[in-house]
Amino acid sequence: MSDTLNKNEPHQIDTREFDLPDTVYSRDIENKVFQGIIIKTLSQISGIGLLEGSFFDNLIARIDRIKGISTQQDPTSQSLKVKIEVSIQYGVSIPQKAEEIQAAVVEDLVKMTGVRVSEVHVVFKRLLSEEQQEGEPRQITEAVDSVLEEDFEEELQV
Repeated sequence: MSDTLNKNEPHQIDTREFDLPDTVYSRDIENKVFQGIIIKTLSQISGIGLLEGSFFDNLIARIDRIKGISTQQDPTSQSLKVKIEVSIQYGVSIPQKAEEIQAAVVEDLVKMTGVRVSEVHVVFKRLLSEEQQEGEPRQITEAVDSVLEEDFEEELQV
């Protein structure tokens, strides 16, 4: 009985509106931030790669121009739609890998941005050979860190 809410009990209200009535709370997150989080998340998943070369190639080309990762923010529902196009290594279960990618991306985006993710569409475009997959995780992490630091430094100079 204590687990269910009684309709007669008062609900918790955010009192900031009463304490600071003239204050407007807003938050904007650029798409390249979402892309950066997604690329970092994908770098930790084995058996996949980005389109048009390796993760490393895409990171060097700048995070805001990554092919195969697109995000769309819906201001009315305050949610995010994500489309990820990847290559997959031969022999890896596509349904299981899609579920792993979707769960990891949603978890990281919600945890880091607080934005609700309404859709994660994963498209498998081509097969990777074992040679294409070897050695990328360490390079990916180093490249992500380098690009994110560069973007941060650019923002400080503006």
